[in-house]
Amino acid sequence: IMPIRKIPKNYRNITGMAAHSKSVGCAAYESSLERDFLSLLEFCPDVIRFEVQPVSIEWFDDSGKKHMYTPDVLVHYKPSRQPVTIILYEVKYRSDLRKNWSVLQPKFKAARAFCRQKGWMFKLVTEVEIHTVYLQNVRFLLPYMRNAVVHEYYEPYMILLDQKLKELKTATPRELVAAVFQDEWNQAKILPVLWYLVAVGEIGADLNLPLTMNSTLWRKR
Repeated sequence: IMPIRKIPKNYRNITGMAAHSKSVGCAAYESSLERDFLSLLEFCPDVIRFEVQPVSIEWFDDSGKKHMYTPDVLVHYKPSRQPVTIILYEVKYRSDLRKNWSVLQPKFKAARAFCRQKGWMFKLVTEVEIHTVYLQNVRFLLPYMRNAVVHEYYEPYMILLDQKLKELKTATPRELVAAVFQDEWNQAKILPVLWYLVAVGEIGADLNLPLTMNSTLWRKR
């Protein structure tokens, strides 16, 4: 059972649970910012798994009083992420950091010391790193990435898209589906397969730019 912190209600505190295949246990979140960060972790190909609120860290203030601090999420990355493959994250709005820095700083100091002992890294992430164009694209692509039906029943469409993109070298989604099928009915049927291939990294796209029907796509293998 993961520890759940009691937090005051405000307009940014949106609690809930998300279904993520890379989550160990329940992927609970306590703000929209945490929810969005978990989506990024689920989408990231370098992430093996993550755990929400997995550890509580003991620390002492200047008077010797004991406190407990529970960071947000522990992430296990693929070995290619060397030298650090495990990162313990705290997700916070920058305004909260500014407002409560004197309270938060000793917690973060204790977390850094805890992580050093384990060979991990402690890292703060804020809305600046999370609320990006990349996140907008991830929100769009995640449902396609999770759609196993696409992979089971539309493999012939995948082959057609791959062959056509190999010929074209680069193309927009609009150009690619039109090159495979001339009629709008089949273009509409093949489009989810195209987004699936982008989501799983079989077709390349610059996800730091808004993903549209006019985005540049390329073959990655």
